[in-house]
Amino acid sequence: MNEEALDDEGFDEVDDGEVPSEIRERLALALDVDDVVAARRLAADLDEFFGTIKVGLELYTAAGPDVIAGLVANEWDVFADLKLHDIPTTVNKAARVVGSLGVRWLTVHTSGGEAMLRAAVEGLAEGAEGLGGPQPGVLGVTVLTSDAEASSDVLEQRTSLAAETGCAGIICAGPDLPITEPWADQLVRVVPGTRMPGSETHDQARTLTPQQAIYDGADLLVIGRAVTAAEEPILAAAELVSYLLG
Repeated sequence: MNEEALDDEGFDEVDDGEVPSEIRERLALALDVDDVVAARRLAADLDEFFGTIKVGLELYTAAGPDVIAGLVANEWDVFADLKLHDIPTTVNKAARVVGSLGVRWLTVHTSGGEAMLRAAVEGLAEGAEGLGGPQPGVLGVTVLTSDAEASSDVLEQRTSLAAETGCAGIICAGPDLPITEPWADQLVRVVPGTRMPGSETHDQARTLTPQQAIYDGADLLVIGRAVTAAEEPILAAAELVSYLLG
């Protein structure tokens, strides 16, 4: 996505200090904490900036499915970042349980293969049947942002597999967006690990700035430590939005 497209969508307009919906809908807040009370407080404090809440392994391990159910009850789009990877039957059953919680997204490792991915897609849909709302989607994890060694051939193969097996989207590093562009019309592209200019990359080997990731076609940015680890998370989120408005 180029700069003109961003301008056409209204990214350069702020109405009375409100966060434009076009930006809010593209930002997912990663609640990578082990305290459900702290997680809920962060979600409430940052509600105006983020349209999606990501529950990862740390929070899920600490609080279990109840944390997802609670966020869904508060009308959040919940991104269950559980990165399932097991035999197809196990993944199908786990995805069915997650689907019954009302999540919007569930991550599954594409390296698990065709049968496992199809099992995840089917299980998630079965679990969500009858709940109403948007159809939940499986996001295929292609190559972790901490992996500096994987080749473009691996990325292409895993992206193609995600599309062929009915996944709704993929997780990829920002620098991988040009390689995944041929599937942009089929798959939502979710990018974690972006960093503001000059900030620490931590354990992320391949990063882009949030603005560049959106210019390059990211549909959803996962924002974690840049906001949640800041001394003033609300101020950090506001600075992020101001930066994206550029």
